[in-house]
Amino acid sequence: MANILIKNAEIITMNKQEEIFHGDIRIKDSLIVEIGSGLTAQGDERVIDATNRTVIPGFVQTHIHLCQTLFRGKGDDLELMDWLRKRIWPLEAAHDEDSLYYSAMLGIGELISSGTTTIVDMETVNHTDFAFQAIAKSGIRALSGKVMMDQKGGDVPEALQEDTAASLQESVDLLEKWNGYDNGRIQYAFSPRFVISCTEPLLKEVRDLSARYNVKVHTHASENQGEIEIVQAMTGMRNVVYLDHLGLANERLILAHCVWLDAEEKRILRDRGVHVSHCPGSNLKLASGIADTPGMLHDHVHLSLGADGAPCNNNLDMFNEMRLAAIIQKPHHGPTTMDARSVFRMATIGGAKAVGMEDKIGSIEVGKKADLAILNLYNFHTFPSYDIDPISRIVYSATRADVETTIVDGKILMDKGLLKTVDKDTVLQEANRSIKRLLVHSKIS
Repeated sequence: MANILIKNAEIITMNKQEEIFHGDIRIKDSLIVEIGSGLTAQGDERVIDATNRTVIPGFVQTHIHLCQTLFRGKGDDLELMDWLRKRIWPLEAAHDEDSLYYSAMLGIGELISSGTTTIVDMETVNHTDFAFQAIAKSGIRALSGKVMMDQKGGDVPEALQEDTAASLQESVDLLEKWNGYDNGRIQYAFSPRFVISCTEPLLKEVRDLSARYNVKVHTHASENQGEIEIVQAMTGMRNVVYLDHLGLANERLILAHCVWLDAEEKRILRDRGVHVSHCPGSNLKLASGIADTPGMLHDHVHLSLGADGAPCNNNLDMFNEMRLAAIIQKPHHGPTTMDARSVFRMATIGGAKAVGMEDKIGSIEVGKKADLAILNLYNFHTFPSYDIDPISRIVYSATRADVETTIVDGKILMDKGLLKTVDKDTVLQEANRSIKRLLVHSKIS
């Protein structure tokens, strides 16, 4: 691991004062050890000249499905439950070890290329160890876990219908193997898919295991009105009320979506310290709705951002999610709602808080992990730069193509556009081979 000195950069810190200034960043091993101006190289430091470049905290995406990246383009123009039943569940059931590995690598390559350094990932039922292997090899920071689905019957393929005890045991086995890997770069998160697919005994045991191991629980809630109706028929309660009834609503819980909430549910989220991952691209494409993020922020609910999976977005691009998160609210709530700084905060330090790592990532400060992205905003679509808020330039004008370099734990994963830990040609070739195989086995067109 080389020590690095980044020189002459515009630095967007996202520290408590949200300071922005021009200067230098010194990285030693995995940490930021000095921030200032006029710093000089020491010993064998690699010097990165960041003149006309902007350094930001790496993005933290709090809802991703690496297992679904292979399905990009195969779930278009469907609503949530049809999307799951007709496409996603059959394809997930067809996954084998190689297909899951390359699905994960395909997604990770896209994420690193667009400046995301940390993800909260939900895998599928089977072969999850191979996704962890991809995460380990790639160098990305991740909380991940096998999806849990022990509710029998319905339209769920048999390969995804689990025995309760077996699902719990496999999850614990994966946790004990991977949680804390590489000095904490990989962490485990229990991942019950959603209330519809999980029995109450499983959810209660997840609650207890999360407390015992002090790890996160990552699940979906209140994404779609049809889903809520099914949950109410099953439990007699709305999603968040039911999760709170089971004792799952606490600071360790990350809930994806939360599009359809009532006042009581918002109160529970706030009072219990639950973290909500807002996924605007996915919610729009599946016609699930538009989450009331201004209301949640007003009520002091913890918010972060995620792209969800490739077959419901169809990309994993935080620039896209930030822009959407800002502009979809403005027709209803006015132009000042969800301003650029609010959504950039969600994409960085907000995500760090969701994963319980705000003391380590999410901002550029001495003593924090060197998880950074270097952007080249010296271009037609981001100029003029004079007297413009740099964060507004990023949220409203920049694109993922502007990311030049991505660093995680002080290790350069992409260097001026060249991926260092993901073999692009191999991954793209194996992705096509894998999806061809899965389409045959899943028997979907």
